[in-house]
Amino acid sequence: MPDIAPTPSAPLRTLIVDDEPLAIERMQVICRDIASIEVTGTALDGAAALRQIGALEPDLVLLDMTMPELDGLAVARTLSKSENAPAVIFVTAHDNFAVEAFDLEAVDYVLKPVTPERLERAVARAIARRGGKPVDTGDWLTEFWVPYRSELLRIAAADIDRIDAERDYVRLHVGERSYLLLQTVSGLEARLDPERFIRLHRSTILRRDRITGLRHDGLGVWSAELQDGSAVRIGRTYLPRAKAMAGR
Repeated sequence: MPDIAPTPSAPLRTLIVDDEPLAIERMQVICRDIASIEVTGTALDGAAALRQIGALEPDLVLLDMTMPELDGLAVARTLSKSENAPAVIFVTAHDNFAVEAFDLEAVDYVLKPVTPERLERAVARAIARRGGKPVDTGDWLTEFWVPYRSELLRIAAADIDRIDAERDYVRLHVGERSYLLLQTVSGLEARLDPERFIRLHRSTILRRDRITGLRHDGLGVWSAELQDGSAVRIGRTYLPRAKAMAGR
């Protein structure tokens, strides 16, 4: 979705989309105290949102995720095909659509109930995009949104040391902290840059530059040694790719 391009001092012309009138009213109240945005319209469903976007040409859409018929993701997909699409901040009570939202290049993903402080931070991210040029990062994931307390955090793929499977979730390890994301490890592997990440076990994906060596433990068992001094056992299925990485 293209970056927004009003002048730096102009407030973002904003459309609020939610199928609950009370939710719209609450957002309007919050938005009145954010000087950097100006609410120019509202919509109660996805179809109305697209009509309003076409008529009003807003800079920013505060978009509910779950709506009947045409939901927020469908609206964002439609907008992503437009050259002059507004920036999108998803506003939702559900934290399990973050990966899909990222794929549609949304500015942010704000969980309900929305606080003024959280929305203001999201708007600041939209403003930061003004005047910028879209960057072609290819088809690989470059960042993640992960649930953390009452919001979702952006985590750059470049900051992730390793990824471990935990049933239907994956745990992203970033330094001494870790975050759970609703995603299968196989599904995530297919979306990660293979030049940066490598899967060496059915439950583990490692960042390549965190691997310092491969160790033969005997009886055909190998482990990958990591920068922090730990080791990860390499699954037999994945041993050929580990050796290929080492030029063997």
